[in-house]
This record gives sequence, structure tokens and C-alpha cells, in this order.
Amino acid sequence: AHRRLASEELYAFSLGVVLRRAGRLRRRGAVVPTSPELRERLRGFLPFHLTGAQRRAFKEIVEDLTSGRVMHRLLQGDVGSGKTLVAFLAAAMVAETGGQAALLVPTEVLARQHAATFQRLLGEEAQLMQLLLGPMKAAEKRAALARVASGEARYVVGTHALFQEAVDFARLQLVVVDEQHRFGVKQREALKAKGGDPHWLVMSATPIPRSLAMALFGDL
Repeated sequence: AHRRLASEELYAFSLGVVLRRAGRLRRRGAVVPTSPELRERLRGFLPFHLTGAQRRAFKEIVEDLTSGRVMHRLLQGDVGSGKTLVAFLAAAMVAETGGQAALLVPTEVLARQHAATFQRLLGEEAQLMQLLLGPMKAAEKRAALARVASGEARYVVGTHALFQEAVDFARLQLVVVDEQHRFGVKQREALKAKGGDPHWLVMSATPIPRSLAMALFGDL
């Protein structure tokens, strides 16, 4: 009886993943254009050469972004392995071709840390980055929301504040979620809805069992 229950549960999960994947593959995603000029531009942001693993991961992300289908990818790596740099390059690819990228993180400290990293990599273009946090002062938040809504902010880094109804994007094409196990499915869907159907990249050093199962069975 126990084996019967387990097999039924696994069958239902597997079927659900297959149906989700079939539905996702039918959805048209924004095609992010690439070119030799863009590749050179992205190289200019890098303070050092990518590792082999980073190059492989970014190559697969580029293939997704240019495929015409919605990306739904997990970027897994130990703490300190350089996931943020790969995510930045994906965001830059979108931002440099007229779109917006949002990086969702679970804590204010981590948001500030990622924002500082993005600003350092962007250099003279650091003004294209916008930090959005819950405790911001009213005037500061209004200015931030206006920059995001107008598209002036191409890179948006924030905490749960990104879910708020007041947050509108001009052309959200990529959502990156750091430590995705810290956010509920409904929260992630709320952010996804702000961009229509943006590309989706989740990062984790320790993927939860559900994410691993989705990866193994084909929908992530």
C-alpha cells in the first residue's frame, strides 16, 4: 500500500512537470538579439576572464535568450563560485538591447551587496542600476519607482518590495531570483506577471528537492 501511494504521487508529479514543460515550450519568449558588438560590450564589463564553468553556463543562457522560447533555468553553484557574475552578464545582455532585468533577493543586506557589485561592474553606466527596498523613504521610493516605470533603470535589484502593486516595469524581459527557496511560488508568479512572460533564471547553492526534481524531469 505504501509503495502504491508513493508511485501514484510520483506519477502525478511527473505528469504535472511534463504538462508544464509542454505549455512553456509553446509560449513565445522575447528574443534578445546578440551580435559581435554586444559580445565585445559584455567583455568590457568583466574585470577578469570567466572560468570554464561560467562560460558554459552563460552560453546555455544565451541560447535560451535568443531561442524565441521562455527561459526557465536553474543556475546552481557553491557559494563563491561566481553565479552573480553570470547573472549580471545575462542582465547586461537584456539591458544593452533595450530591455530591463530584475534581480530579486531575500534580504536587504544581500540586495545592497548585489547592487554594489552591479555598480562596480557597470562603471560609468552605474546610473542604469536601481535599488528598490521596503524601508526606503517615501520620496526616495517614488523616484525609484518612476525610474523603473519609465525604463530609465535597466537593472533593478530589490527585495520583496519588487512584488508591490506600485511597481511597474517598462519592458521587463528577465527575472533573476537569488536563493529561490526563500520565496513562495505565488510571490515569484506575482513578479513574473509584471513583465508579461519574462525569461526566468533562478540561482541557488542548495536547490530544494522540488527544484531538483523539476530539473531532473525536464521543466527547469
